[in-house]
Amino acid sequence: MTDTDSLRTIRDFFRLAISRFNAAGLVYGHGTTNALDEAAFIVLEGLHLPIDQLEPFLDANLLPAERQRLADLIEARVATRKPASYLLNRAYVGGAPFYVDERVIVPRSFIGELLRSDVVVGGDGALIDDPARVGRALDLCTGSGCLALLMAGAFPHAFVDAVDLSPAALEVARRNVDDYHLADRVELLQGDLFAPLAGRQYDLIITNPPYVAESVMADLPPEFAVEPAMALDGGGDGFDIVRRILAGAGAHLAPGGGLLCEIGEDREILEAEYPDLPFLWLDTSESAGEVFYLPAEALRPKAPPRIAAGKPPRRRPATAKGATSAATSAARRPRRR
Repeated sequence: MTDTDSLRTIRDFFRLAISRFNAAGLVYGHGTTNALDEAAFIVLEGLHLPIDQLEPFLDANLLPAERQRLADLIEARVATRKPASYLLNRAYVGGAPFYVDERVIVPRSFIGELLRSDVVVGGDGALIDDPARVGRALDLCTGSGCLALLMAGAFPHAFVDAVDLSPAALEVARRNVDDYHLADRVELLQGDLFAPLAGRQYDLIITNPPYVAESVMADLPPEFAVEPAMALDGGGDGFDIVRRILAGAGAHLAPGGGLLCEIGEDREILEAEYPDLPFLWLDTSESAGEVFYLPAEALRPKAPPRIAAGKPPRRRPATAKGATSAATSAARRPRRR
């Protein structure tokens, strides 16, 4: 139990949190990467202060109820090992706040940054030079719905479908959609990937699917093990669901559309398995080669070649297809979803 009588200011609790987190050997990766940033988030969000403005408030004296709240949050972070976002029911993606709880993973996708960058939207040479040309968009594996809502902001004329297999996750997404007053533009659909879409086509599909390898799932630290396993587990080498998305996306992309997908740190597996796909890897301030873009034309099913009447097809020597073993890939960290 923390002696709150001896702690008076935000600076006192900020220092206490860093010391407690370091001593406990906590694991980060849910929006912060170290004890200092985690402490700042808990203290500022816990007091309903701007999360990017610690300095002006450091020497502010706290009321007894505020001191107790911070002491309880710090102790809960150490005792339960739950990510701070679960304790506070708040996560930030692309600078925007969203409600979260244990029904969804804590959102932390690199796609949030990309949707705000001129590399993807509206810049000179951007993938989508004119945001107005996106009329329909899709977010697969939507979870909390944060990326779907960020798409609605990036493409002001778009109607966005958001799909998730988990009914519980969609309850959280519904709360966020309602908080942003976007129910008229964002439709939530429950089902397995493209199954509930009934032939709909989109100008842009984004997805941050489960991509944690089976070997990594078996050894998750407590902060990640508390998240819904179905939102992390990508099977075998981590790419089971990514492969299904690549197989189905072409049928749901309109001409000129594209797929934006986050896959983690083992891009070599996909590049070896799909040598004919022109993956465009997009970097962010904290990642390199973890998100790819593919144009619709690259994903459309290829028609079989036509054979002239009366001429048997020429037989080519059989060639073995390369297969990349999960054992040869680097262990995938579940730090981003």
